[in-house]
Amino acid sequence: MADMPGKNHTPDVSVIIGAYEAMPYLVRCLESVEAQTIGAERLEIVAIDDGSTDGTGEYLEEFAARTAIPMRVVRQANSGGPSGPRNVGLGFARGRYVFFLDADDYFGEEALERMVAMGDRAGTDVVLGKIVGVNRGAAKSMWKETVERADLYTSNIKFTLSAQKLFRRDLLVRLGMSFDERLKTGEDALFTMEAYLRGNGVSVVADYTCYYLVGRDDGKHVTKSGTHVLRFDSARALMKLIADLVPRGPRRDNLMVRPFVITLLPQFGPSLLRQSEAVRREKMELAAPLMEAYWTPGLARRLKVQERLRLMCVAQGRLDLLLGILQFVKDKKQPKVVRKGVLERLYLAYPHFGERKGLPDSAYELTVAERIGGRKITVPERRSAAFVVRRLARKMRTGAGLVLHAPQRAHRR
Repeated sequence: MADMPGKNHTPDVSVIIGAYEAMPYLVRCLESVEAQTIGAERLEIVAIDDGSTDGTGEYLEEFAARTAIPMRVVRQANSGGPSGPRNVGLGFARGRYVFFLDADDYFGEEALERMVAMGDRAGTDVVLGKIVGVNRGAAKSMWKETVERADLYTSNIKFTLSAQKLFRRDLLVRLGMSFDERLKTGEDALFTMEAYLRGNGVSVVADYTCYYLVGRDDGKHVTKSGTHVLRFDSARALMKLIADLVPRGPRRDNLMVRPFVITLLPQFGPSLLRQSEAVRREKMELAAPLMEAYWTPGLARRLKVQERLRLMCVAQGRLDLLLGILQFVKDKKQPKVVRKGVLERLYLAYPHFGERKGLPDSAYELTVAERIGGRKITVPERRSAAFVVRRLARKMRTGAGLVLHAPQRAHRR
């Protein structure tokens, strides 16, 4: 361990860097901390070498010896994941805020100055700085505007739960928060969601790129590793946290969209078609208790039709229907848009639509705007009771009758 140079004042930000086999990416990472416009006197670095063998630890010590930023280097045996190093770093941090910087990534020069100013101005406990991907994708929907206090339940900030945020350290200390070292993936989502829910608000800095998320050429990025069982562990933990902290109802349904769509749903994507029957059955068995505990009609209506169909197949144990839908998606086919019923609701006719032994028609109903074949399809306006009565009366007067799609129904008999 390299000791941090003594300074009596409290830094504004403790930058915590967990590093494992991080060369040569670590060079730019540390340079970006040193280049911060907030100034060296307002920072400290706590870096943890998690058992690297590629010179990462040596480079950290070399950098610490020459930088003007107070820096502590901890070298330890490999812990097997990012949670351990982050927790060690959090234990040494002294700043008013902490930022968990991955050793592969780097800051925009004004990042910390802008985020600290936002947190101080808004009084919030978490500040999100705009993230862009370098040689990899990055979420974009939450960076449309800078806001001092984002609404967790209606905004898209729930879709960015990585640890690369500015957290007020007092919140983490007061709540005794740490990363769950039992989780090998999704541990940052659990930590960040808890801070969102239990903290005093979330701010968004969207008018400046604060963080560059780097895709490694060597394929060693931690999020690319792990088995499907670990993904179910992650989904289970995040769903339970949300259920524990948010009562049943629309707000919980809004948050549950995140673990269902981002963590659970990819396990039932087109890749399932290539997997063995044993893996398919195991996935269905792992998902069953999650669907039973947390799936609700309100959540279902917040999803796109294809997403809802796949999850409803899982909920009902209908692997046969699921595989048909996945083959349709893999073949890049487009569902027909069907207008049906007195209320003129729209349905997307994916496989098994209208089949008596399939899913109910409501599973196929368009409830959020979607793009089909490059065309945006919006949800029809809800019809009033008076409109429905008039429509029925007009049908009866004209002798149209009330039976819709009679030929199809006759065919089913």
